[in-house]
Amino acid sequence: MKVIVLSHALKQRNIEKIQETAEKAGAQVCFVEEERKIPSEFQDAEVLYGFGMITAKTSTALKWLCVPSAGVDYMMKEDAFANKDCILTNSSGAYGVTIAEHIIAVSLMMMRKLTLTYEESLNGVWGRPKPQKSLKDCRITVLGTGDIGSQFAKRAKAFEPRTIIGVCRSGKSTEPSYDRVVSTAELDAILPSTDLLVMSLPDTLETKGILSKERLSLLPKDAYIVNVGRGSAIDEDALADLLDAEYLGGAALDVFQREPLRKSSRLWNTKNLLITPHVAGNLTLDYTLDTNVDMFCEDLLNYSQGLPLKHIVDRKKGY
Repeated sequence: MKVIVLSHALKQRNIEKIQETAEKAGAQVCFVEEERKIPSEFQDAEVLYGFGMITAKTSTALKWLCVPSAGVDYMMKEDAFANKDCILTNSSGAYGVTIAEHIIAVSLMMMRKLTLTYEESLNGVWGRPKPQKSLKDCRITVLGTGDIGSQFAKRAKAFEPRTIIGVCRSGKSTEPSYDRVVSTAELDAILPSTDLLVMSLPDTLETKGILSKERLSLLPKDAYIVNVGRGSAIDEDALADLLDAEYLGGAALDVFQREPLRKSSRLWNTKNLLITPHVAGNLTLDYTLDTNVDMFCEDLLNYSQGLPLKHIVDRKKGY
């Protein structure tokens, strides 16, 4: 069995872990940083760990692609795989900690007006105290109760919010931090009593435009929005209109309908909007990187033994 590992983010300890696992699995492993540098003797590899979109699209020998991301919308196209039976797994479960910390960070930055205070400090201004909001007694709605949403809810609970309501497709979650979990069919009824809306949705047909102009208008005045899922979930123009009208307290977007965000985008100049360039996740935190590699290694052993893989993507659902 030949295995390609395609990543420039790996540390020496990760490389050694994969090498040890490959040996146990009876596999040959090749480490490369770019797809175009895959050696000829590994062009027929049956396993690839990494963002191997070109290989997936051209290699009929590939039987399993493990992508080191949680979202897999970029692999949902009809022609994404030359081998239609190729297994697709993702790394959902590795990013909850780092993205949950990002959500906490940007929520506090907005609610405590730290963005304004920091801007003043850059200009040498000793600013005046500003009105603030708190996560304590905050009514939090988490739209998307998977690993990311639930890791956030677990951490947000320590701030003593009034409520944490989870909203998801099934209306069910095993995370005890939620006070209540409802289905997306009840979203319209939940939004009017939401002070902080956290969105961690995958990109699917059901989630595209879920936070429409009409739904944005259901939020209370001075509500806050954080989106770390996919930019396709929000009507960006409608959001910008409400922010510029100072209806909403603020929004923090890490994801956008088009990335990178164009220089001409009105979002750069929208009031009370905190923009981060899709950096809430990534493999920049050691915990995330190590967990990601551990998940792949666990499934590599399963694959070599003919056992079911733990992180298979349901292509019909898109996650």
